[in-house]
Amino acid sequence: MTEATDLAERAGDRDPRIGLRAVSALRRLVEQLEAVQVRSARQQGWSWQEIAAELGVSRQAVHKKYGRQ
Repeated sequence: MTEATDLAERAGDRDPRIGLRAVSALRRLVEQLEAVQVRSARQQGWSWQEIAAELGVSRQAVHKKYGRQ
């Protein structure tokens, strides 16, 4: 997790360029991690409702985002 730790540290940098780039990279990393976990949950038989509840979103939102993958 050193990449995430490094990015989190840089996100707090006083230089906005460094901080904003780190925030953007963290956002991409979180999206990738979420997709991996949603796939894992679906492979284990989780319903869209169960996944949505854990992510704090609606069933429709999670299905729209990941339903065709």
